[in-house]
Order: sequence, then structure tokens, then C-alpha cells
Amino acid sequence: MRNLLFNIIAAGAGLWLASLYVPGVKVAVISGSNFFGFPITQDWQIILTLGIILGLLNFFVKPILDIITLPLRIITLGIFGFFVNMSLIWIVDVMFKEFSAPWFWPLLYTTLIIWGLNVILSLFVKRP
Repeated sequence: MRNLLFNIIAAGAGLWLASLYVPGVKVAVISGSNFFGFPITQDWQIILTLGIILGLLNFFVKPILDIITLPLRIITLGIFGFFVNMSLIWIVDVMFKEFSAPWFWPLLYTTLIIWGLNVILSLFVKRP
């Protein structure tokens, strides 16, 4: 449960930082935005929603993709893991019109920001 919470926090904070500092990454509220009937009217609401969705994808879907792509990860010495993470961010980009991370470099920089936040959060948490 703690890992899920950290995935959500890192994803939300990473998307927020990427929207501030990475050229091309945009998070904006569009008129009529809603999430399962709940209206979204503020930027923090869409960032929270995107963070929750990306955190859930990282928690549930990423381990399955890691197992499927294990041979490629071994051949590339782990670099292919960044492509798996980039694909999850791209899925969020496709799902939500409020989020835009076009092409390769903005996706890569956003992936690196979220990865860095996950590393920093894992350093501050004691493992039992």
C-alpha cells in the first residue's frame, strides 16, 4: 500500500514539475473537463487525477510489462526500462486531452523526472 502511495505522489509531482520545466509538456484544464462525472476546474485537480492514474499504471501494469520485456531489458542492460516508463506516460497522454507530452524528448525528460522523484522518495522511507 505504501508503494502505491509513493507511486501516486511521485507521478503527480513529476507531472507537475515536467509541466513547469520541460518544454512541450502541458497540463491544462479544458472547459467541460470531468473525471467520471466529477468536474475538474483547477490545474491541481487535473494534476492530481493524472498522478493517480499514472501511479496506478506504474503499480499494476508496469510489473507485467517488466516481465514481458525482460529479455529486451537484459540485452540493453536495463535501458529498455525507460521505454516502458515512457510508454506508460504516453498512455496517459492518449487517455487525457488535458495532458500533452509530444514526441520523444519531452516524454524522456518527464520519465527521468518521475524516476528521480521515485528514487528520492525511496531513500526517505525506511524499509521494514
